[in-house]
Amino acid sequence: MHSKFAEKFLQHAAITELMDDLNEGVQTPGMLMLGGGNPAQIPDIADAIDAELQARMEDGSLVQSLMNYDGPQGKDSFRLALADVLTDYYGTPVTPDHIALTNGSQSAFFYLMNLFAGTTSDGVRKRVMLPVCPEYIGYGDLGVEEGLFCTVKPRIELLPNREFKYHPDFNALELDESIGVVCVSRPTNPSGNVVTDDELAVLDQACRSHQIPLIIDNAYGAPFPNILFESVQPIWNDNIILCLSLSKLGLPGARCGIVVARPEVIKAVNNLNAIMGLAPGSAGPIIAQNWVRNGDMLRLSNEVVKTYYQSRAQQVADWLKQAIPDERFRIHKPEGAIFLWLWFDELPVTSRMLYRLLKDKGLLLVAGEHFFPGLTEPWPHKYQCMRLSYAAPEKQVIEGISILANVINELYQ
Repeated sequence: MHSKFAEKFLQHAAITELMDDLNEGVQTPGMLMLGGGNPAQIPDIADAIDAELQARMEDGSLVQSLMNYDGPQGKDSFRLALADVLTDYYGTPVTPDHIALTNGSQSAFFYLMNLFAGTTSDGVRKRVMLPVCPEYIGYGDLGVEEGLFCTVKPRIELLPNREFKYHPDFNALELDESIGVVCVSRPTNPSGNVVTDDELAVLDQACRSHQIPLIIDNAYGAPFPNILFESVQPIWNDNIILCLSLSKLGLPGARCGIVVARPEVIKAVNNLNAIMGLAPGSAGPIIAQNWVRNGDMLRLSNEVVKTYYQSRAQQVADWLKQAIPDERFRIHKPEGAIFLWLWFDELPVTSRMLYRLLKDKGLLLVAGEHFFPGLTEPWPHKYQCMRLSYAAPEKQVIEGISILANVINELYQ
């Protein structure tokens, strides 16, 4: 296979390694899986899914949905219900024409980033600007063309209690004709960072003034699944492309991504859906549409999902600080998502080497250096961080912290 496409997508990719590790870990008895992105098995969410499946089996809609294609835009009944909820939440009209479904958010990002970045028909090369790094590991290999991403080092605010927070460095960010789209996740996977309302307002205004679309990746954000521990103001306009997901609500296997954007963007997504997959899957929408209609979507997000993760995040952060007392160890302030971002300043090994040491002892985390797509300038911090998922069962998290602490405390001696 000698096409440029083959050369690009058959080479090593960080996201492929992560998913291979997840599969290997599942097949390896005793492996502690604290690296992947699977959401927690929350009993109330499992019960709600089971009840909805039973109801949809009884009324026949699940079977009918599975036996028929939806349109390339995704299930119309789900999009119609979702439009009403988003209109209320954002305080501005959102219609079904503003909404497209995809087979997971990863598909949506592949579409969007290659629609707005890459070489244009008149030969101009456009890139994706990530205004804050570290950023989502899954972005890094999405470009059909190489070198699609650019970013700059963030400002690091040191906080009490061995915590820290990333901020965009607006003095270093440059939006010009080389930028095709800006993308920020809120909260951010891996760090749990939430760009502030003021920071997002600056980004929004800058993007609009330069006529550059702004993608906001809300896979963990508001209004659902709302794994957000900071208060945020809703923001959406015709220059913002909002990406939502059912995965972290508890339905990752349903592979349902949601794109909310102006109609011409949605039409492009629909065309790509039809070409690449005919239509998005229907299982997720048929399960979730009644939750949207009766208010359970927001209730489950606010009262069950958010509450569960917020309590767990603080507990695990406390356990880590107790187990690793060295002052050089810091945790990014837990502001959302399902991970803790660990910074081991002055550690004598790289995050990639630490990953291998931990894997040999039966613990899977993710090396931090994979989360800096587009960062070309050298930065030691990039090699000093690890991502830890706290969504696993409590017993596994405690065992994983014990292994991690033993390795780190020995390295710091």
